Amino acid sequence: MDITQRVTANRGYITTSEMNGSSEYQRILRGVKRGELTKVRHGVYALTDELLDNMIDVEKVIPRGVVCLYNAWSYYNLTTTVPPEFCIAIEAKRKVSLNSPFPIKLYYWKKENLQIGVTQAEISGHTVRITDLERSVCDVVKYRNKVGMELCGEVIRNYLKRTDKNLSLLSDYSKKLRVSKTLITYIQMNA
Repeated sequence: MDITQRVTANRGYITTSEMNGSSEYQRILRGVKRGELTKVRHGVYALTDELLDNMIDVEKVIPRGVVCLYNAWSYYNLTTTVPPEFCIAIEAKRKVSLNSPFPIKLYYWKKENLQIGVTQAEISGHTVRITDLERSVCDVVKYRNKVGMELCGEVIRNYLKRTDKNLSLLSDYSKKLRVSKTLITYIQMNA
């Protein structure tokens, strides 16, 4: 079996612990030189084409990372904006070195905020931790000055149109994340 077939059979990723000896490791390194494979981080390699077209396996690239912001808004169809990068939240005091070929933006959140509104979802064949629908709406309000008022309004308008929205949960999260007054203003403007 050729090395790209082996990696494909392994859901597009392979770690050094999953390799069968040094000969397979050498084949992986040759695949990296040819551009077929990409070193994601120390000991983790992936098919280059898969990385560019799909959600990354967040747990392998950034263990305990949470998909958030643009990627979450896109996942919940709250915006038509294409995510400019993979937005991943991690604990504020954690140190992560990234030497990956694809764009990842890390957001450093307080430990207690990293536990609010996080769920699991199946995206592009990977089970990832992601902010839930209501948490994602609170985040657009929290980051409104960085992402722009137009995007903030779009996300809130699309959320309000949904039949599966949970306004009481949204209110609860907004209080915990200290964005409730601003969120109420945006809801009134977009209702």
